[in-house]
Amino acid sequence: MLLNQFLQNIYTPTSIIPTLIANQNKAIFATEIICVIKEKTMKEIREKISSIDDKVLKLLAERRQLSVEIIKFKNAEKSSIRDKDREKQLLTRLLEVGREYGLDTHYVSKIFQEIINDSIKIQNKFVLDSTNLNDDSQTLKVAIQGIEGSYSFLATNQFFSDSGKDINFKKFDTFDEVVESVEDSTCDYAILPIENTTSGSINDVYDALTNSSLQIVGEEIFPVKHCLITTEDVPLNSIRKVFTHYQAARQCSKFLKSIPSAEVELLPDTAKSVEYIKEKGDKTFAAIASREAADIFDLKVLREDIANQQGNFTRFLICSRDAIKVDERIPTKTSLILATAHKAGSLVEALSVFKKYEVNMTKLESRPIIGNPWEEMFYLDFQGNIKNQNVKDLLDEVGKHTRYLKVLGCYPAKDIEKTKVERINVKHEEVKPKIVKQEVKEEKKPKAKVSYKLASRDYKSDDTIITVRDVKIGGGNFIIMAGPCSVESYDQIIDCAREVKDNFAHILRGGCFKPRTSPYAFQGLGFEALDFLKSAGDDYDLPIITEVLSIDQVEKVAEKSDILQIGARNMQNFSLLSEVGKSFRPVMLKRGLMASLDELLNAAEYILARGNRQVILCERGIRTFETATRNTLDLSAIPILKELTHLPIIVDPSHAVGQRDKVIPLAKAAKAVGADGIMVEIHPDPGKALSDGEQSMRFDQFRLMTQELEKMN
Repeated sequence: MLLNQFLQNIYTPTSIIPTLIANQNKAIFATEIICVIKEKTMKEIREKISSIDDKVLKLLAERRQLSVEIIKFKNAEKSSIRDKDREKQLLTRLLEVGREYGLDTHYVSKIFQEIINDSIKIQNKFVLDSTNLNDDSQTLKVAIQGIEGSYSFLATNQFFSDSGKDINFKKFDTFDEVVESVEDSTCDYAILPIENTTSGSINDVYDALTNSSLQIVGEEIFPVKHCLITTEDVPLNSIRKVFTHYQAARQCSKFLKSIPSAEVELLPDTAKSVEYIKEKGDKTFAAIASREAADIFDLKVLREDIANQQGNFTRFLICSRDAIKVDERIPTKTSLILATAHKAGSLVEALSVFKKYEVNMTKLESRPIIGNPWEEMFYLDFQGNIKNQNVKDLLDEVGKHTRYLKVLGCYPAKDIEKTKVERINVKHEEVKPKIVKQEVKEEKKPKAKVSYKLASRDYKSDDTIITVRDVKIGGGNFIIMAGPCSVESYDQIIDCAREVKDNFAHILRGGCFKPRTSPYAFQGLGFEALDFLKSAGDDYDLPIITEVLSIDQVEKVAEKSDILQIGARNMQNFSLLSEVGKSFRPVMLKRGLMASLDELLNAAEYILARGNRQVILCERGIRTFETATRNTLDLSAIPILKELTHLPIIVDPSHAVGQRDKVIPLAKAAKAVGADGIMVEIHPDPGKALSDGEQSMRFDQFRLMTQELEKMN
């Protein structure tokens, strides 16, 4: 009876539990009752969550329908599909409301960016469908190279997911067969992988398209996540053979070296390699393919994400017999094949036309002309619509400089530019500083020769702008790099990343390898910290920067870090400078503790001379006789460097002053004298920091600093 009474009053159990325990006088019974409470309460909470999820899905469906309704009005009026000001206002309001509900801005921004992107895709598709006649057939016949589970198969499903039609796959062994099947009307579409971010262009596809009459009508960007697949759960050293496609073998070459006992054998596609080891049933055989292929053939995934680099994507072209018309309001790409005269300067003449018409090329690839030794044809992608008069004029003029010109297709671009919100809840009057131009004297003194050529203004007069993901460093952009001195744990760096994102800073910093004055001080977590930093950057869509200390670290760190940092103690480590000069990653070079500006620029020259032209200078304070601060921040260096070099200049006030409460005024001063950004240290609990806690700002100080800097705009 007491149990029934309790269950009927499940929402006020605390008043009944003592009575139950007293009456039964059995601890076991009390434990069982508490278990009943937890199970019933958890069930009800889960039911509430499911109910909310259903409501969210219903509202998303309603919002989608409204996107269709609004594009009908836009289409009738021929107004722009996107209203970026409206999107910015919408996101700003949602972020403000989200904060009132206790939601972090990145979480809200990420959700609604996806919703906005979905709305744009729906509207683009509506306009595209209304422009082009659609086949009434409910089945699409699509030609792919490979079988079920291949990346072409997966990319096809992704591209046509909103078509509402069934897909009838026709599978072939070669790309030539795929192209021919569409040309002879056996299939409606050909899906062709054209390039990969790890292994580069796929030449067989270019060759198949060379003499083809097909038109490119779309593109798909598919994330490639290679897995090592086996019939059973076995140790790596027991694998004797690995079967895969040659492109997958190239993309996973480093992993394959880690199992020297295995011989690599190539098959027509990745999914067929899974099918093959399934048929053979040999537990010493493995395949490299997608997880989806493993699921289709019911095999084991032994290792995931084994490609040489994270962020491995393949771009696919969707081709058909007939071209499509793309409304000029939709962001568009056009692909060409061209061949120029076999003489000096002919290619330059053709490509200079794109600069003249201010059209951005996104790809340039050369392939040999069969039968003409040492002569090349070129494949180009550019942003533009062949219906646009500017593009028509461009193509006419390019034609004057070529002996062969063919448009492969004009089609909607896959990527959608994200709407960015700079800051919320900061209200202040905009103050524009008065710009005073210096008088230019007619007589100029001859400039002294400098030992650094590539870093000098004489070599390049315009400011260098370095783009890292969507962050631009230099050229009048003021950016904020922030994070802990040392990455101490996953939770710590995640907290910092959230704070950096919520306050609209740009780049997440964190030390993984720490050069310390004392050999007994915390030296960093090494590559484990780099994994934490990379994960935090990915979660919050932030580029990351970390320091490299030695030559052997450069390649491994460059695989995950967006920017490599050379610390003050290594400013004249010329072997290390030469090594990062070979990297494709931007490098931030810190000024040495007692280095002159001339020495700093010559150190930068080492990097530039080795090929890497993406160098950022960092003023972090120099050692003087003054002991009131950790170092003396040489702000006078900023305008001098601006005159001497085209390279971006960042200021590190944290290391300069060494005291967290002095960082804000120095950060503001850095912006005032013309720096391109700052790097500061923050920590969830500076008092417990394992390194440089005294100079690490609390989160509330960091928020105040970003607001104060915003007021200076």
